[in-house]
Amino acid sequence: MPGWLATLKVFLSRPSVTPEHYWKSLHYFNLYRLILSGLFIVVYLLTGSLSTFGAENTRLFVVTSLVYGLFSLLMAVSISLRWPRFNLQLSLQTFVDVLLIVLLMHASGGIKSGISLLLVVSLASSSLISQGRQAMFYAAMAAIAVLLEQSYTYLVMHERDDYFHAAMLGMGFFATAGLGHFLAKRVSESERLVAQKSVDLENLAQVNELVIQHMQDGVLVVDGSGRVRSHNQRCEQLIGPPPRIWSDLRLNDYSPELADRVTRWRKNPDEVFNSMRSRVTGKHINTRFSPISQRGEAAVVIFLQDYSQVQAQSQQIKLAALGRLTANIAHEIRNPLSAIGHATQLLQEDEHDKTETRLLQIIRDNTLRLDRLVQDVLQLNRRDRAQRETIDTESFLGGFVEQFCLAEKIPAGSIVLELDYHGAICFDRGHLHQILWNLCANGWRHGQHHDASLRICLSQAHLDNVVQIDVIDDGPGVEKALVSQLFEPFFTTFSSGTGLGLYIAREVCEANGANLDYIEVAPGGQFRICCKGGMCETPKE
Repeated sequence: MPGWLATLKVFLSRPSVTPEHYWKSLHYFNLYRLILSGLFIVVYLLTGSLSTFGAENTRLFVVTSLVYGLFSLLMAVSISLRWPRFNLQLSLQTFVDVLLIVLLMHASGGIKSGISLLLVVSLASSSLISQGRQAMFYAAMAAIAVLLEQSYTYLVMHERDDYFHAAMLGMGFFATAGLGHFLAKRVSESERLVAQKSVDLENLAQVNELVIQHMQDGVLVVDGSGRVRSHNQRCEQLIGPPPRIWSDLRLNDYSPELADRVTRWRKNPDEVFNSMRSRVTGKHINTRFSPISQRGEAAVVIFLQDYSQVQAQSQQIKLAALGRLTANIAHEIRNPLSAIGHATQLLQEDEHDKTETRLLQIIRDNTLRLDRLVQDVLQLNRRDRAQRETIDTESFLGGFVEQFCLAEKIPAGSIVLELDYHGAICFDRGHLHQILWNLCANGWRHGQHHDASLRICLSQAHLDNVVQIDVIDDGPGVEKALVSQLFEPFFTTFSSGTGLGLYIAREVCEANGANLDYIEVAPGGQFRICCKGGMCETPKE
């Protein structure tokens, strides 16, 4: 096979990557061509003549119209097959348009018939469809064809020349092509901008969706009729899963209390709502509403915030201020406090009457109480200094019970160990000792001081790698009204207590990746430490 033929075959069989709307425009252009040729044929068949059209050569006009129609049908098939390539089809169709329209013009008497104006339509359409890339070539081809037809009429048929009109028509072709090129460039630039903006909008929508889905607050969009239009995953964590699919869900079915708040807010946007409790999750939730538009029954965006996080943030701010204050005054208090305590101790060594002895003992007791308060306050900074290690629970708890009983002068049988787990835990040894001492001291203080009044139970939780340490006493327990305040700083029911023991114990637990909670059981009080079981991971160097 010759080289030029192989190249032509590759050129014709190359797959098309032209956008679909280009082919659609070419299809409509070809439909115009089919209608035009069919109109000429139908008029001839109905009337038997074409009046001005085909006046010089009716047979040539009719044959050319038939050829034009058949070519249009062939191109319709070619366009539907998307073969050959778009640019090749467009050039072929434009060339045939110029050739056949010039023949129709020649059969109708030349330029004066007016058929040449159909070339303007074809050139304008070709320029727009091709995005202006070959507009001038098409204009030059049409101008040359018109001039050749005029020359043939003058030289062969010896008719009067009309080169002025042919020249003016050729200029019109170039003007049409130039305008088509300009408009095509504007359209192409607009399409490029629209495509770029659509990509930007799509990316922005994806970013917004990602941000909304990962927000710490729940987001619900509810329309005027109460139907839920949009939500994020946080809503299910705060309120609970919906009773049915979200697309068919109404807010009143999902959360009647929240729907009632929306109704009240629409009537009075300035109303302030307290936190609500979810019936499913049991969480306290703050609600905030924001209208999408200013219409009364328009859609509204509902923001749901976990009240426990608000409380935690508020407490962290409070404790940060407290830490700065106590760090500055603790050392200033200890020196004069030590001096007062030492002086009181020296005075107690001398003989005094009963009143003086009692007053000195009051000073001594309150000095020791203030010293314990300072010690507790200084321990607030220990939570960031956890040095976790692998602790054998059986030996550690056995040694702790023995040491606690000796220090607090408690009978040995008053504390019982119940070990259902014999492995190790990962904890700071000093921190664990401090936490258990605080819990056991509280338990013994409120207990009945009998045998087994205190029980330390060690067990493995149902969760993987979680070990539970329960400290249980036989006292009256904590009143339900006070449970929520149990771990707040400076809250105490003991007259000589500082109110920092349980708070510090929980903080130290969290520093070791553990949790400390009060378990409401009857009778007695029960505190539970949940920590990591097994060996501590060796830090990588």
